[in-house]
Amino acid sequence: MRRALAAVLLAAPLAAQTVPLVERTLPNGLRVLLVERHNAPSIACGWVARVGSANETAGATGMAHLFEHMMFKGTDTIGTRDAARDRELNAAQDRLRAGIREELALLRERQRRGEPGGLQDPQARSPRHQELLDAFNRLVAEQRTLVVKDELPKIYDEMGATDLNANTTPDRTFYHVTVPANKLELWAWLESDRLKNAVFREFYSERDVVLEERRQRTDATPTGRIQEAFAALSWEALPYRWPVIGWPSDVTQITREQADRFYATYYAPNNLSLILVGDFRTDDAFALVERYFGRLVPNPAGVPPVLTTEPPQVAEQRMAAFADASPMLRVNYKTVPGVHRDAPALQVLAGILNGASGRLHRALVQGEKTALSVRSGAFGMRYGGSFTLMAEPVPGRGPADLEPALYRELEKIGAGGVTPGELARVKNQAQVGLFRMLENNAGLRYALAEAEGMGTARDLLEAPRRLEEVTAEDVARVARTYLKPENRTVLLVSRRPARVNPPTPEVK
Repeated sequence: MRRALAAVLLAAPLAAQTVPLVERTLPNGLRVLLVERHNAPSIACGWVARVGSANETAGATGMAHLFEHMMFKGTDTIGTRDAARDRELNAAQDRLRAGIREELALLRERQRRGEPGGLQDPQARSPRHQELLDAFNRLVAEQRTLVVKDELPKIYDEMGATDLNANTTPDRTFYHVTVPANKLELWAWLESDRLKNAVFREFYSERDVVLEERRQRTDATPTGRIQEAFAALSWEALPYRWPVIGWPSDVTQITREQADRFYATYYAPNNLSLILVGDFRTDDAFALVERYFGRLVPNPAGVPPVLTTEPPQVAEQRMAAFADASPMLRVNYKTVPGVHRDAPALQVLAGILNGASGRLHRALVQGEKTALSVRSGAFGMRYGGSFTLMAEPVPGRGPADLEPALYRELEKIGAGGVTPGELARVKNQAQVGLFRMLENNAGLRYALAEAEGMGTARDLLEAPRRLEEVTAEDVARVARTYLKPENRTVLLVSRRPARVNPPTPEVK
């Protein structure tokens, strides 16, 4: 979905005029974005917490994504049969986990010194460690008898809602659902309740759920760990270098105390943007928002700024890996944030290189016939950006064989620019992409959420003008400025060689 934002941010002027956006701010700092549309009897609702993995610190990665899970656990009134006992069990679990962490610290020190018995070895546990685990598991079992599983989704299902979900990126966490137009007040109560009275029940078991998700999406895929390592190589300083889902060693050690501090900091109303797109009257909808979300208490300290900046890369970086997958070449160039004045020109450059009529396809697939596929993309984030090229070689060729032709096409643009026809084609494609994205309420809601995560909704509305101002010289200039050899990081993935079993000795 993030790639679709490229089409949104490259909109044509006419498209922006069709978005009657109303922006208001509550006294507690909550930003409210309202787009009144009567094309269907429903409302695409959502809210954005302007926090993602880029706001985490080393040793506590995965926190933002964990909260994507925890925000569905309910409140004092939703998700439990006994709120008072539920709180007691949470507090008792926290006390036991403190003791378990002490025992794990001893095992970690033994592991650091190379002594037998690792963190995952049950035989290495002390009697106290095992007693604490047994007591903790008894509390977990009791709490499960109190939990009303998936009560929030069930309430939404019963009201006829769809698209209830959430997702986390490096820059934001987005919670959304589409409800019938006559259920807006119920939505406002449910969402303000889970922001005001969130209860992080099943906290420690949910960490295990996240670890299982990581195993399925990253560890169990042929190139998951390779791509993760490549990101860590590509970014030297910015927190984009660690995965959104977090490092396993960090996720297993997150405490509820850390979670409470994180929540109080980043889920306060002055760090949230609420979005409504659909069948409502603007003043009536805002009155509901004010009534329910105005109860939220702001964080007077605000959020800690991300002060780290990415230093200029001093030399090309390369990574070679083997996997049980098709060979692949990936080249990353570090660029600029999505709101930077050069971002539109980079998006146009990606469009000129990309697609069946793009320069890369014509050169490598149709011309040299060395690639099965090739594509490019420009991805702006809040604190930085990247320009990515990916190609798959034909059988008999390796990923490194594609590099010379790939770089020649970039150099041609830097030296000779692009044609008026290419420029017009990309801008027209962007206009079509925009209308496809914004023709439904959910698409517009998503575009506004991405804009709020990267900058503000105003950036979305200003994007058409910025696109129209891109010239052929701008495209050539950004190619020369950012797509330089010393600014690239290269990944070469080759198929893992087949294992050859040694011959069986002949028996005489």
